[in-house]
Amino acid sequence: MRASNLAPRLLPLIGPLALLALWQAAVSAKWVNPVLLPSPAATLGVLFTSVADGSINADLLATVSRTFYAFAIAAVIGVPLGVALGSSVPAYRSVEFLIDFFRSTPSSALIPLFMLLFGLSDANKIAIAAFAAVLLILFNSAYGVMNARKTRVLAVQAMGVSKWHVFKDVLLMESLPQTFVGLRTGVSMSLVIVIVAEMFIGSDTGLGHRIIDAQQVFNIRAMYAAILVTGALGYVLNLAFFMLEKRFVHWSGK
Repeated sequence: MRASNLAPRLLPLIGPLALLALWQAAVSAKWVNPVLLPSPAATLGVLFTSVADGSINADLLATVSRTFYAFAIAAVIGVPLGVALGSSVPAYRSVEFLIDFFRSTPSSALIPLFMLLFGLSDANKIAIAAFAAVLLILFNSAYGVMNARKTRVLAVQAMGVSKWHVFKDVLLMESLPQTFVGLRTGVSMSLVIVIVAEMFIGSDTGLGHRIIDAQQVFNIRAMYAAILVTGALGYVLNLAFFMLEKRFVHWSGK
């Protein structure tokens, strides 16, 4: 492979390598207490061991499962409702305050309310994550429809196309790029809220539980290892939706 073709493929590695170098420099120079910040090698060693012996599998699976259910609920509700509201500006304006109010409210502040409604079960964690994600998805889907290119809409209307086909073939398709932005943001938000809920709501499994449990027993290496897994999971989910967007919304920006 030519160097000119290899260079772009290596660009994504620059950030992680720079982070590891900075991390190692901080440890070597003792900018932070070494007890509180173990070396990258020690942390990665614990991470690879937990993956190899399968001790992290149950926690990883629990977090992925809760995130998936929360995101699926949010997408099933948020996309159709957002498209419906976006196709009628008066309808959207009538609920705009409520959408922006709850979208601006930190979902973690609502944890006590959801605990009263759902108790300490998994339903609690899934419900609050779905609530946070659905607002982001709904908002982006609605704006995707409302901001569809007017020239294309007017062009097909001038051809005598029915309103249903204008909506289905123009408005809906034009809204997909913005909808995918909402979906990508929504899945990230689902993961964040699930992790927070696992940390602060009664839970026996999950990466959030693993992080807070390691912190409480002062197993700092295991705590950082779990944080790295959480970050990697978020990156993989975001990358998956980015690839889906490139595959199904290839006309975006054209």
